[in-house]
Amino acid sequence: MVRSDFIMEIRGYMVNPREKRLRALWRVVLWFFVATFVAIVFTGALSQVVNPASFAPDIRAAYVGLRTIAVYAGGTAIAVGIGYLLDRRRLSDYGLGFDRQWWRDAGFGIALGVGLPTLFLLGQLAAGLLTVTGLLVTGPSDTFAFGPLGAVERLALLAVFFVVQASAEEIIVRGYLLTNAAEGLAGTLGKWRAVVVTTVATGVLFGVLHASNPSATLLSIANITLYGLLLGGCYVLTGRLGIACGFHVAWNFTLGLYGFPVSGLRTGAALVGTRVTGVPLVTGGSFGPEGGLIALVGLLLGTAALAWWVRREYGDVAIREAIATPTLRYGIRENHER
Repeated sequence: MVRSDFIMEIRGYMVNPREKRLRALWRVVLWFFVATFVAIVFTGALSQVVNPASFAPDIRAAYVGLRTIAVYAGGTAIAVGIGYLLDRRRLSDYGLGFDRQWWRDAGFGIALGVGLPTLFLLGQLAAGLLTVTGLLVTGPSDTFAFGPLGAVERLALLAVFFVVQASAEEIIVRGYLLTNAAEGLAGTLGKWRAVVVTTVATGVLFGVLHASNPSATLLSIANITLYGLLLGGCYVLTGRLGIACGFHVAWNFTLGLYGFPVSGLRTGAALVGTRVTGVPLVTGGSFGPEGGLIALVGLLLGTAALAWWVRREYGDVAIREAIATPTLRYGIRENHER
């Protein structure tokens, strides 16, 4: 009897008896290991599908680039699929409702992601902090082995890559981890506090994940953490990942488009080639604008623009507590409105 009670107690820590599924912590742990294992197997299998050694250099470079994109896309699909099965949530619970408002939000996010780097470019030009070196330029890349590909082909590959890469980061960090962590902490902290705490935590995680990038500094890590908070705000103020995905994709691509490093990484192609001549503390130097004080200007403008959009589209600027409340596909359902 004692042993039976002990087993039931342990089971109660691991399984929610009302919902008949693992509690949030154990779902995330299991998700991490299973998704990582399956993604590694998928990556290895994909790399063996075609041997590009016999391809012409330009075809080989394009193929390897597309394969890298496929790995990101496939890995994200695997992660979401395994989470979908473990959590028994609906996709809208991860901010992936894809309704009309989602796409309106994505359009705003894209406009914001293009607009802020454009202000960086024009502001630094006006202040004499950078010079333009040419149009449709190529150079060393930390993202792909482009080989003989020209600027247009490289930019096309980069556009697809950033759509997949930036969206993957938003879906996994904000959509999956933030949502599950908020649910897990809601019983202890309350829903509002749980969403706020997990938004901060995932923002810090976002900064830490970029700490190993080339030319990273304490300032760049702090800036990216703050931008992680902004991206988290895009999610928790709307319940949708539209703004976050659109902003993140457009931000990364537009920085590269103007010749800026993207979080310390050289993209290898630019529509407008630039050379920064200003003080690295201000401009970010070889890390790009995210590593300098100029990033704080973009953060303030981005926060103000986000607040304006949310009030315009949603009526008020408020944390959506529903993020901490799961809507299950079967079993006990906690229905809520986005």
